Parts: sequence; C-alpha cells; structure tokens
Amino acid sequence: MLDPLKHVLSALLSHTHALLTHLGADPGGAVGWCLSIAAIVVVVRSLLLSITIHQVRNARRSALARPQLQEIAQRYKGRTDTESVRAMMEERRAVSAEHGVSRLGCLPVLLQVPLWIALYHLLSDVAAGSPVGSMDAEQVALFDRAQLFGTGLADSGMLGHGGLHLAVVLTLAAVAALVSFATQHLFVMPNTPTEGMPEAMQQATRMMPTLSAGGLLLTGTFVPVGLLVYWVASQVWTLGQSLVVWRWFPTPGSRAARRREAATD
Repeated sequence: MLDPLKHVLSALLSHTHALLTHLGADPGGAVGWCLSIAAIVVVVRSLLLSITIHQVRNARRSALARPQLQEIAQRYKGRTDTESVRAMMEERRAVSAEHGVSRLGCLPVLLQVPLWIALYHLLSDVAAGSPVGSMDAEQVALFDRAQLFGTGLADSGMLGHGGLHLAVVLTLAAVAALVSFATQHLFVMPNTPTEGMPEAMQQATRMMPTLSAGGLLLTGTFVPVGLLVYWVASQVWTLGQSLVVWRWFPTPGSRAARRREAATD
C-alpha cells in the first residue's frame, strides 16, 4: 500500500543525488547522500505547510473557545441523564462551530504518518541493498559505500561495527533527541495553554519533552545511519517551524502569547 509513496520519495532522493553529483559532489560520498536525505525533509515538510498552518489556526480557535467550553462543562457537571448529556453536546458543537474549530483536529497529523512510514521503509530497503523505484542497483551500491566519519550510511545498530560506528550512531541519535527536547521545552510547551486543563494532562504535557527525546534516543540505536541523518534534519526543521509559531503566532492563553503581549505593550 505504501509502494507509491516509496517510489515518489525514491525519485526525489535519486534525482537530488544526481543533481548534486552533476554539481561536483562525490557520487559515493556521504555529503551528497546526506544532502539528498535533507532535501526529502525540505520538500516533504514544505508540502505539508498547509497542514501545519491548519493545525496552528485550529489551536488558536480551540484556545478562544476553551473558556466557553469549560463554562458549559461546569454547568452540566454531575448531570448524567440522557437529555442533559445531549444538550451539553449540542452546546459544545455550537461553540466549536462558532469559533470554527475543526472536529478533525488530529487528521493533519494522521495524514503525515504514511509518509513517515514510507520514508522509513525506503531508507531501510536501500540500506539493505534493495533497489526501490528510481533508486537502481548502481545508486543503491553508491549509497552502501557512503561513509559518514568512517561509518556507513547503510549500517544500523550500535554494536558489531566498532567503536567509531558506535560514536557516530550515539552522536546522531543524541543530536536528534536534544533538538527534539529543546523544541518541546522551549517552544511547544510555552505555546500550549494549560489553564483549566486537568492535572493529569498537565503532567503529561510536562513529560512530553523527555518522552520525545527518550524515544528518539532509544529507537535511534538500531535504525540505519541514513535514517538518523533524516531524523536530525527533520528535528532541525521542526525546531525552526516551532520557533516561528512561538514567536509570531502564539496560541491565545499560553505563556508565549502573554510574552508577546508584554513585549508589544
């Protein structure tokens, strides 16, 4: 089912590498392949900007609607009869419609999942030496020979390839994890309104930077090195994107919004 996406991504990887080779990059060098992987991040995330804008706007609308939704929840608190539940749901729907809140707020994120999975399988297949779409046997062989600081982009796992390989894998995984932690801690959390949020959800929000970084650090120790390069590039993009949202489009009611209001006074 993901083959069409894998073929599109393989064409992007192949053509970018061919262009860089034409411009003078070493066909079997890691620099050209790393830049080609980064190009996938740039193109894919640029195409998803409309989804990102939708998410930002929906977050702002949800924040503006939250006081009314909380008032409705408080008014119907403890009333579990069918008529009260139905009335509460109708009032909530009316408030959401008034503010333009999408009931499919998580859909934009779900739409990205097939792309992430397809890219993972593409890089894993290429790393395993299997031609995929536009990545023919010659380019797969070139990718297999590419060395990043003495470590093959097609290699995976922490052990069995020597100390240098271990150092490169841990460094890339740690960079991706640290950038993810910084993004969540510095820009995402301050841009998330927590007033009126249940304590359990607030605690989960506070744990997100650590969980996100820990997940990247853990999974980064057994995926191909080429995929780690993608993760680093993707996390850097996410950091820049989150910085823009935090700085210029903060969510109403968040610490980021209060900071912006104080700066403009």
